[in-house]
Amino acid sequence: MTDVRPARSWLLVAPALIVLGWGGNHFLPLMQYYRLVQGFSQVQVDILLGAYVVGIIPGFALSGAWSDRYGRRPVLLAGLALGVVGSIVLACSSASFAGLCVGRFICGLSVAAGMVVGTSWIKELSIAEGRSTAGARRAAGMLTIGFGGGAGIGGALAQWAPWPAVLPYLVQIAACVVAVLFVLRASETRPFDPGVTRLFGNLRVPRPARSTFLRVVLPLAPWVFAAPALSFAVGPSLVSGRIPGFTVGFATVVTVMTLGVGWVTQFFSGHLAALLRGRMGLVGGSLIATGALLLLVAASSQQVWIVLAAAPVFGAGYGLAMVFGLSTTQTLAKPQDLAGITAAYYSLTYLGFLLPAALAALSAFAPMWVLLGATAVVCALCTAVAGRGIRRINAPTP
Repeated sequence: MTDVRPARSWLLVAPALIVLGWGGNHFLPLMQYYRLVQGFSQVQVDILLGAYVVGIIPGFALSGAWSDRYGRRPVLLAGLALGVVGSIVLACSSASFAGLCVGRFICGLSVAAGMVVGTSWIKELSIAEGRSTAGARRAAGMLTIGFGGGAGIGGALAQWAPWPAVLPYLVQIAACVVAVLFVLRASETRPFDPGVTRLFGNLRVPRPARSTFLRVVLPLAPWVFAAPALSFAVGPSLVSGRIPGFTVGFATVVTVMTLGVGWVTQFFSGHLAALLRGRMGLVGGSLIATGALLLLVAASSQQVWIVLAAAPVFGAGYGLAMVFGLSTTQTLAKPQDLAGITAAYYSLTYLGFLLPAALAALSAFAPMWVLLGATAVVCALCTAVAGRGIRRINAPTP
């Protein structure tokens, strides 16, 4: 096996992040298919959205520690193998709620490997290249390409191609095989280390970093993925009655718009960080709250265009909040703590995917527009808490 160390060696790891992000999101446009064609309820569909959080959080705990011991490449290859298995299970389970839950759980494990191991690997390769500050931006951008591209390709195939519940998964399986060929040529940055004996529970924030993490990172972290979840899980369901025959296609458009704007925001995050002068996360949180308010209007008016208008707002908020949280988190870590603190951060962000299921369950007790208004208020309060933490940390010491 040959290690390659060109100036941009990180690009050999990038395809794995893309296809694993793809594997996490090719399911999303099909949510409307499972609801309208297979007959699942909105609550069941939203549970499927959050089911892979059950896999992704233990995946975060295991993959970071295992990659510290066994190396980045073996664990990322295992993640790609799990991605293939997850897609096979999903393709074979279109009419089975239990089968879809299992498939989403396995996909969660695979995405965790991509996010923790792939992100750490790209960060380390960027440091070796002399571009340490580019690591978080590169990793977040590749993941977002996968999240958005997977949703776009999966949704287009489900709307217009044959075998809508099978073909999207088969294409992702083929992409995983291609990614393996690139990973085999990437430069290993973490050789086998028998001194690493702790292989479980590696969701760790180092003690010196805890104050900043709790005050600044934690309040905004769940909103990172709550933003796209609100956009493409809740938004299309509010107006599905207005778009008969095009529900999957519409959900695909909303998903691609959201994640596309998120990717553009992340790509230009270096310039935006300088322009916003340390307020990138606060602007991101404010945009997410604004998007929730737009969906409030959509819920009460049933206007399709409002859901479309909210998508780029959520996308920009997601992109800013993701880069802010990830870069802040990785700045707090020493090299030996990088995988653990990255896993802890991503675990918190993925809690946001549980929000649509919570809203669907609570809609039995309150109108959706009220719940969305409450969501906007809570998001704004969390943003204010993070802002206070930033001011306290940046305050001059007397």
